[in-house]
Amino acid sequence: MTNPSSGTAPEFPSTISKPAARALAIAGISNFEQLSTHSAKELLALHGVGSNTIRILGEELAVRGLAFRID
Repeated sequence: MTNPSSGTAPEFPSTISKPAARALAIAGISNFEQLSTHSAKELLALHGVGSNTIRILGEELAVRGLAFRID
């Protein structure tokens, strides 16, 4: 289980910002399978998640054969 106060989402790359990692953890998103159930638009609505984070996570999802949910 991810501890939101720790500021990290364990599976995600360290290249995403700490605020973005915290936002994902607080939203209960701690792995790429969970991430793929959300759209990029949804994630951008989280405070701390910006377009650079979406780009990085999108690339990581693609490497794993996953993608953001399409709205």
